[in-house]
Amino acid sequence: MTIRNHIISFIVALVAGGMIPLCAADGSTAYNFLNITSSSRIYGLGGVNISIVDDDINSIDQNPGLLGPEVGKQLGLNYMHYVGDANFAGVRYGMAAGEHGAWAAGIQYFGYGDMKAADVAGNITGTFSAKDMAFSATYSHDITGSLRGGITVKGLYSAYESYSAFALATDLGINYYDPDRGVSLSAVVANLGGQIKRFNERYDRMPVDVRLGLSKQLADVPLRLSVTAWNLTKWHLPYYDAGDGSATSEMEEKDSFGSNLFRHLVFGVEWLPSDRLYIGVGYNYKTRTDMGTYSRSFFSGFSACAGINVSRFSVGIALAQPHTGATTFMLNLSTRLWEF
Repeated sequence: MTIRNHIISFIVALVAGGMIPLCAADGSTAYNFLNITSSSRIYGLGGVNISIVDDDINSIDQNPGLLGPEVGKQLGLNYMHYVGDANFAGVRYGMAAGEHGAWAAGIQYFGYGDMKAADVAGNITGTFSAKDMAFSATYSHDITGSLRGGITVKGLYSAYESYSAFALATDLGINYYDPDRGVSLSAVVANLGGQIKRFNERYDRMPVDVRLGLSKQLADVPLRLSVTAWNLTKWHLPYYDAGDGSATSEMEEKDSFGSNLFRHLVFGVEWLPSDRLYIGVGYNYKTRTDMGTYSRSFFSGFSACAGINVSRFSVGIALAQPHTGATTFMLNLSTRLWEF
């Protein structure tokens, strides 16, 4: 079978895979750390973006179809201080595989710090640690001059106190890019898979998601606009407003058309004065409304990022404040090894 036939089969799998979760029953999922990007640029643009075309090795965790031979022999490092004592870090390496293909491999670590252990009576018995790890391998190939497809296979290991679990997941993604018009369109089916080793007898579902994305570079000003639709496996994404958080305030369910629509959308804007510098802001309505009214700040749902290319290195940073008690920070550092 030729490469083109493989890619055609891949696209069929992508479309078919997108139909399966639409019919799945509602319910809670595990492995939601997979929704946390390792790219500071993506994090600053709202946390979800599958259509930004650049040479950032870290952004392929959003869409394997963004990986290409132009990545060169690139090494990317990432670190994030999340909420509380949670700290995440990872490394990813990618390189060309011929004229029209590329591959990458990465490891991502999610540490949640020490937690108190207690018996059934509530007596503190000590502390324990919790962590997740994701091992990934990505391959992409050009379908045409404007269309590219990719696949990422992930091994997931979780250890909480004395319990552990292992799962496999797959991301499928395609990207259409027209540099003359400054248009990028993408589609992704994320986290298809399941558990191989469970924590206990209960099966935990993967956070399967279907995502669509559009990015547009404006012609007359150095701005790029992005909108990403995610959580497309279901329409209703209700949330509860806790009011002022007092004992007398009642929880109010929000499930209007407008609320559901905007909880599916993530917006991003970038200022691109040169190839060496970018500054971006993003807005994620779901992030904002997931916080109770009393725990939100003005900046909840907003995020910001900036990056610069200096000599052989690229540095990116991002900041966000999901709620009043937490400010998150992410740092990326990448370099092309062939330039040394």
